[in-house]
Amino acid sequence: MKKRALISVSDKTDIEVVAKKLVDLGYELISTGGTYAALQKAGLKVLNISEITGFPECLDGRVKTLHPKVHAGLLAMRSNPEHMKQIAELDVNPIDVVIVNLYPFKQTVMKEGVAFEEVVENIDIGGPTMLRSAAKNYQDVIVIVDPKDYGKVFSELEGGAVSIETRMYLMYKVYQHTAVYDTMISTYLRNKLGIAFPEQLTLAYEKKEDMRYGENPHQAGALYAEEIPVANSLVEAEQLNGKQLSYNNINDANGAVELLKEFDAPTIVAVKHANPCGVASADTIAEAYRKAYASDPVSIFGGIVASNRVIDAETASEMVKIFLEIVIAPDFTADALEILKTKPNLRVLKQALIAKPNPEGTMEFKKCYGGLIMQESDKGVFEHLKTVTKAVPTEAQIADMEFGMKVVKHCKSNAIVIVKDGVTQGIGVGQTNRIWATEQAGEHCINGAKGAVLASDAFFPFSDCVEAAGKLGIAAIVQPGGSIRDEDSVKKADELGIAMSFSGKRHFKH
Repeated sequence: MKKRALISVSDKTDIEVVAKKLVDLGYELISTGGTYAALQKAGLKVLNISEITGFPECLDGRVKTLHPKVHAGLLAMRSNPEHMKQIAELDVNPIDVVIVNLYPFKQTVMKEGVAFEEVVENIDIGGPTMLRSAAKNYQDVIVIVDPKDYGKVFSELEGGAVSIETRMYLMYKVYQHTAVYDTMISTYLRNKLGIAFPEQLTLAYEKKEDMRYGENPHQAGALYAEEIPVANSLVEAEQLNGKQLSYNNINDANGAVELLKEFDAPTIVAVKHANPCGVASADTIAEAYRKAYASDPVSIFGGIVASNRVIDAETASEMVKIFLEIVIAPDFTADALEILKTKPNLRVLKQALIAKPNPEGTMEFKKCYGGLIMQESDKGVFEHLKTVTKAVPTEAQIADMEFGMKVVKHCKSNAIVIVKDGVTQGIGVGQTNRIWATEQAGEHCINGAKGAVLASDAFFPFSDCVEAAGKLGIAAIVQPGGSIRDEDSVKKADELGIAMSFSGKRHFKH
C-alpha cells in the first residue's frame, strides 16, 4: 500500500518545506481547502480529500474529513491482521502521517466585537477528530499538531524511523492541544452564559517560560499565561531592562499592580513580600514616589514599585538612589529609561493598561492539595459609610478612610493601615490578632500618626485597638463593624474623641 500523509493546517508555517520532504520520502499527499490550494501552488502533487472519500466537501466546508475512509485509514492497527483485512476489503488505504492544526478559535474570540455566529463557525470539528484518531493509533501514525515539532520528527523520519518515545510525545501533544482547544470553547460559552461556578472546571494556560526556580532555589518553577491573553495582566507586560523575573518577583509585582488599579490619581505603590509598604497619591508621580518612599524608607529597599503614570526623568532619578527589584509603569520617557538602565539588574516593566480595572466576573484561584478553591475578586471598598460616634469625620478624613481601605484590602490579614493626606504612615500586616496589627502599624509611623486615619480590614473584637489608636493620636477610624462588641469600640472612641465609621464590608486577604 502507498504511504500517505494527510495535511490540513491553519498555521501554514514551513508547510511547503515539510510537504516537499514527505514527497521526497515517498509519501503521497492528501489535503483539504486552503492547504490543498497552497500545496498545489507550490508545485506539489496532492490529492484532494474528496478523491479519497469519494464524497464532496459539503455544508460550507463543515464536512470534509468526517468519513470512514479517513478514520479507518487512521485507526487501523497495522499489527492486527483482522484490521488490515477489513480495510483491504473496504478499499481503504492507511494514512501514516497526519499534520493538522485547528481553526483559529483563539484569534477569533480575541477580535473586538466578534459576532457569536463567527465564533461558532470557527469551532473545528474535523480537525480535532482526525488528530484524536491519529493519536490513538500512535504506534502506526505519526501525528504533528505543533509546527515546532517538525524538526524533531523529520530528523528521526529521515534517519529511518520515528521512535516510540517520540510517537508517545506527539500523542501527548495532541490530547493536550485538543483539551486546551475545547477548554477555550467551553470557557467562552461559560462566560457568555454568565456561569460563575460550573459543575466541572477546566482551565487553559500556556507556558511563557521556565523560571530559574520557585519561591526558593531548591524548588522548580514556571510561568504560565491564560491561553486567551488578558490585556491588563502583568504576565503580558513588556520587560525593558534587567534580568529574568523570578517566581517571587511576579507574585509581589502582581500584588503591587492589583492594588494600583484601585486608584485614579497619580499614585505609587511600593510592595515587599507581597504586602504594600508604602502607598501615596499626589499631584505628580514624582511627588507621589517621594511620599511613598518617605513613609517607609527601610522596607522599600529591595522592593517593587508600581506607578499608574508615565515615569519621567525626575521620578527615575529618585528611584535609582536605592536598590529596587522592579519598577512597573504604563510607560517611561526616553530620559527616564536611560536613567533606570544605569542599574543593569533593575527589572523595568511596561504595562500599558496598568490603571484599567479588572473586568466584572474576574475570578481568583488557589490550589490546595487535591483541589482548587475559587472565588470572585474582592470588588469595591465600602458597602456603606456610616458614622457611629459623636465625632463626625471631616471630608479629608473620609477621603483617607477610602484610601486606607483600598490599601488594607490588599494586605495579608490581620491588617491595619494608618493614612494621612493620601499617604500611608504605617502598615501592620499578617498578624494573628488585630491588636498586634494595630501596634505594628503604629510602630511603623516614622512620621507620627497624630491626626491620621486608621483603617482595619475586619471588625474590632475588643476595644483595645481603639485604645491603642488613641495613644497614637489617631483622629478617625474606619472598620467594617459587625462584632458583638461593636458598642464597646464605639464607646471607647467617644471617650477618646475619635470619629469612627463602619464600612459594612470586610476585606480579609489570605
